Formats: sequence, C-alpha cells, structure tokens
Amino acid sequence: MEKLIEKYLKMATDMNVTNAVAVGVDEIVFDGRTLLKCMFGCSSWGKGCTCPSKPGFPSSDELEILLKKYTSVIIIHSTDKKISQDVSFELEREAFLDGDALAFSMSDCAICDDCAGYTGEECRNVRKARPSFHSVGIDIFSTVKKLGLPLETLRNRDDMQNWYSAVWLNS
Repeated sequence: MEKLIEKYLKMATDMNVTNAVAVGVDEIVFDGRTLLKCMFGCSSWGKGCTCPSKPGFPSSDELEILLKKYTSVIIIHSTDKKISQDVSFELEREAFLDGDALAFSMSDCAICDDCAGYTGEECRNVRKARPSFHSVGIDIFSTVKKLGLPLETLRNRDDMQNWYSAVWLNS
C-alpha cells in the first residue's frame, strides 16, 4: 500500500504540481459550516453543476460519513486550478487501475470554460465533474494549514491563487 501511495505522489510531482502530500483521513478537517460560505458568499450558489444547492446533493453530514470510510488522502496543490484537477483525475484513474475501485478525486471544477449549470443545462462532463472541498463540508483552510501548505484569503483578484484537489484512497 505504501508503495502505491509513493507511486501516486511521484506521478503528481512529475506532473508539475507545487506540492503533493499523503495524509490519513483523520488529518482532514470536516466542518459543515463551510456550506454557509457557499450559500452566503459564493456568486455561483445555485448555478454550478457541482454546487451543493443542486437537488439530490448529499448533506455535509452524509458526505463526511462516506469520506471517512477512506483510509488516506493525497492532497494536490497547484497555483493553476486546471492542473490541480487534471492531476487528481490522473491519480484517481491510476488508483482504479491498481485495484482501488472506489478511489475518488475531488476538486473545484475547471473542466468547462463555461459551466452548463449557469444556463440551466445539465452537466456536459458528469463522469469527471466533482465537488469542491467546501461544498462537502471540508475546511480546506484549516486542513492545509495543519499540513504546512500555503493558503490565504486573497486581498486582490490579481493575487496568486493556491488551488487544492484530493484523491481519496483505500490504501
């Protein structure tokens, strides 16, 4: 199992992410209050295809129970949102091919230039569209701070952004 995680970390760094670290699920900070920030701070609330406002989206409590069934998580950090998501997909695929049928990547969605949800259409990439950390009740700020990774509230839109994705594993 440890060899597989090392393999995935090497894959991530070879794909030019800023950081990739493996942690136990107990290192992830769950806090359902993150949904308040989604509901009352996100201009995309009710629009994006992976938004927790969508009908049928599980509650943060339900998702916490499911996510805590995993054993480890690879946290992927990049200053490019699309790279972060692409790497998480590749690691999920590799873990699946290695026998982890329930490996699951999570990332702010960056697949489409224009999300179909904004025009009331169905998602064009349902096989890849994934929820963000905050939409499932994970406090990403507290999580990455514990790990010594960078993440700060942006003061200006021009500030460098730090994007995080993850791959949830059964190893």
